[in-house]
Amino acid sequence: MKIETKKISELKPNPKNPRQSTKKQGDQLKASLTKFGIVEPVIFNNRTGHIVGGHFRVRELKKLGYKEVPCVIVDIEEKDEDELNIRLNANTGEWDWDILANEWDSTELIDWGLDVPTIDVSEDLDQTDLSDNLNNKYILEIECDSEAEQEIMYNRFLNENLKVKISNT
Repeated sequence: MKIETKKISELKPNPKNPRQSTKKQGDQLKASLTKFGIVEPVIFNNRTGHIVGGHFRVRELKKLGYKEVPCVIVDIEEKDEDELNIRLNANTGEWDWDILANEWDSTELIDWGLDVPTIDVSEDLDQTDLSDNLNNKYILEIECDSEAEQEIMYNRFLNENLKVKISNT
């Protein structure tokens, strides 16, 4: 692996980069960069002059006044650049919500930028012990704030071998 320091002014964003970020995500990244500095190099393609990975970091570093950034240098065709750009973002894994719920402080997770799903349990629900009625079926309705949160919850319940049905209100 070859790492070089490059001037930020030399780094061109890939015009086909499909990733987007919100202001909130930009603020979280800026907070991380301010606290920890550059802990992950930008990926730069020498052939095209494009950023392959690290578009948002470069944008926020520029706002913070950085002039240079460490870059992992690749020398690949444009088609391979496109594939690497997608792979860098597509293969990111999933959160283990049980570990997060049991081992981490949810307030800190939210402060650090993690979109933590919440479950609103109304106080007026019947607190009946359901363990004696194991042959009965029960429906649990969970309201999600976004399609992404809905997908996370759906996959989480599927992984628990629970019967899951999605409906929109």
